[in-house]
Amino acid sequence: MLRTSEWVSLGHPDKIADYISCYLLDRHLERDPKTRFAVEVMVKDQIVTLGGEIASEADFSDDELTAFVRQAVNEIGYTRMYQEKWGRENTICGDQMEVYPLLGRQSPDIGQGVDRDAWGDQGIFFGMALDRPSSGNMPRDHYLARKLGQALFKSRLGGLDIKTLVATEDGNATHVTVAIPLLDGDWNEATVRETAQETTGCRDITVNGTGRYVRHSSLADCGVTGRKLAVDLYGGNCRIGGGSPWTKDGSKADLTLNIHARKLALDFMRANHLRGVHTAVSCSIGSPEIEVSYQDGHGHELKTEKMEARPSELIRKYGLDKPVFTRLCREGLFHAVR
Repeated sequence: MLRTSEWVSLGHPDKIADYISCYLLDRHLERDPKTRFAVEVMVKDQIVTLGGEIASEADFSDDELTAFVRQAVNEIGYTRMYQEKWGRENTICGDQMEVYPLLGRQSPDIGQGVDRDAWGDQGIFFGMALDRPSSGNMPRDHYLARKLGQALFKSRLGGLDIKTLVATEDGNATHVTVAIPLLDGDWNEATVRETAQETTGCRDITVNGTGRYVRHSSLADCGVTGRKLAVDLYGGNCRIGGGSPWTKDGSKADLTLNIHARKLALDFMRANHLRGVHTAVSCSIGSPEIEVSYQDGHGHELKTEKMEARPSELIRKYGLDKPVFTRLCREGLFHAVR
């Protein structure tokens, strides 16, 4: 069966937005592990808009928030030196970002559910696990797209705003597409092809299919949090629930139950010696319980159960009261799950 997944780097505009939100959450958690945080980010050119709600003992000024945003963008790699190489007309610089915070406090109506250690929202979440340890128990196409993208991002063969797409059939890569900024006259395209072939085992490779790709980052495309769910989750291999895992603290179901759905799938697969498992998880406002359906790869239900899954317990289980979110954004949401 033909399967296809894509991956985008931290330098992609949407991931810049995700990373900024995660960076701000980590700074709040360093001062107050009980922070409640829901902040969306939009990045266009060198302007960053923050919008959302925060309830925390950490009370940062607008100037401090601006400094954090600039540090986050620099940390991705968009530094002055990088901009000097590529030109101000082609990329951004962290030190030059303008920040406009539109932030309030969490609604008491939402907070009252979390106050009694129940879920503050309803939601549906999907997880999966495959008996493929060599691919991180993930779909092969998703694994290869991520592995290739991360290799190119770390190599600095080109710019930071990278996309990869890998098609597989019966677990073997059949076509690879790479979009990576390359300066005019840059001969690194051949090395990009070599890296793609070595990483995926595929010889059918397209690099920068439109031709020239120099202008990149949020100068080329507006970035918004939560738009790369297939990249963050399972590619085209699994259903996707209603919310992004980023921009939120551990008391939010969109983050914590996406992680837990993956863990439930892994545990059920291993306990029952199965080739693969899909999970469907749902929660309701004001309730600490979740309902879980376990299914095989064809959608046939194997088991259903209702269980208590209080936010505080899952936060401790996955270490989500600590400043781990930039690491999860860099390394993958399921880095917290084994």
